[in-house]
Amino acid sequence: MIRAMLTLLLVLALLPTSALAIPTWGAKDSSPAGTPPAALRPGEWVWGGDSKEMGPMAVVVSLTEQRAYVYRNGLLIAVSTVSSGKPGHETPTGVFTILQKDKDHHCSTYNNAPMPYQERLTWDGVALHAGGLPGYPESHGCVHLPTEFARLLFDATTMGMVVVISKEGLAPEDLVHPTVASPIDPKTGSDDTAPLLGAQEQFRWEPQKSPAGPLSMVMSTKDRRLFVFRNGIEIGRARIDFRDGRVPKGTHAYLVSGTTSGREATWRRIGIPGHEEEAGQEVAAQDVARVVVPPAFSAAVFPLLQPGAVLLQTDLHVLPETTGPALQVLNADVPAL
Repeated sequence: MIRAMLTLLLVLALLPTSALAIPTWGAKDSSPAGTPPAALRPGEWVWGGDSKEMGPMAVVVSLTEQRAYVYRNGLLIAVSTVSSGKPGHETPTGVFTILQKDKDHHCSTYNNAPMPYQERLTWDGVALHAGGLPGYPESHGCVHLPTEFARLLFDATTMGMVVVISKEGLAPEDLVHPTVASPIDPKTGSDDTAPLLGAQEQFRWEPQKSPAGPLSMVMSTKDRRLFVFRNGIEIGRARIDFRDGRVPKGTHAYLVSGTTSGREATWRRIGIPGHEEEAGQEVAAQDVARVVVPPAFSAAVFPLLQPGAVLLQTDLHVLPETTGPALQVLNADVPAL
C-alpha cells in the first residue's frame, strides 16, 4: 500500500502543472437578470437563459466597457465582464466568426497555459476563453471570460457564429455601448440599428426585412417602446403606454403558451436569475390588458405569435439617445396581442 502511494505521488510530481489543476476565474453563479451591465464588478456576469430554438445568436464585445453582450434572436440574454488585450497586445476590433472550439485548450505559445472553453476568432491566436479578470485589459490579445460564463457560452454557440469586437472611436456608438436590443445583423455583424420613430409615428412595421424565422420581442418600460425581432432582425417597433399609469418594474421574461381565435395570446413567466420562482406562472389577462399597443401594430404582430415566442420586459433604456436595457406583457386594445 505504501509503495503504491509513493508511486502515485511520484507520477503526480512528474505531471505538468496544467494537468493537475486548471484554475477557475470569476463568479460561479449569475447575478440577477435585472442587474445593469455597468453595475457588474470584475468577474461578475448575467446569464438569463437560452434555447437554440429561439433563433440566431451573436456576441458584441465592447473593449471600451470591458464587457461582452450575448444576443439570441435580437434579445440580450447574457452579459459579462471581460479582460481584453493589454497595451502592446491589443485585441483587434472588427467582425469575426467562430473558427474553432476547444473545451480543454492549452496554449503552446505561453508555457502550455490552460485556456478553457476556447472559441477561436483568428488563426493567429485571438479567441474567447476563460481567463483572468482583474478589471482592466491584461491578456495577450484574447478576450477573457469568467469560467462558468465561458462554459455556458461554449455550449450555446455554433461554428461560424458572428462576434463583433468594438471600441470607442472605431465603431458606432450602439456597438460600443450596446443595449438590451441587438444592434447587429446576426448573419453579417453589420450595424442593424433602426431609425427612431418620428414625432408623429406611432409604429413602424417592416416584415419584409426578415420574411421568416422565430419571433421575439423586447418591451422597454423606460422608453415605452415595443420592439419585434424575427430571425434576429428588427421588423417592427411601436410606442406603448400603460392603462392605469403604473409602469411595471424590473426585468422579467415571458413566453407565448397559446393563442385563441379571438386574437389573444396567453403568456407564462420564465424563471430568469433573480426571479426563479416565477417559472411557469400564468400571466393574468388583466395584467396583459394594462399594456396599450397601437391596434394596427397589434393586428400585424398577432398572426406571427406562436407558442414559444419570447418577450423580454425591462426597465432599462433601449433607445440610443438614452442610457442602458426592462419587460412586461403585451397588449390590450382590440385586437389584443
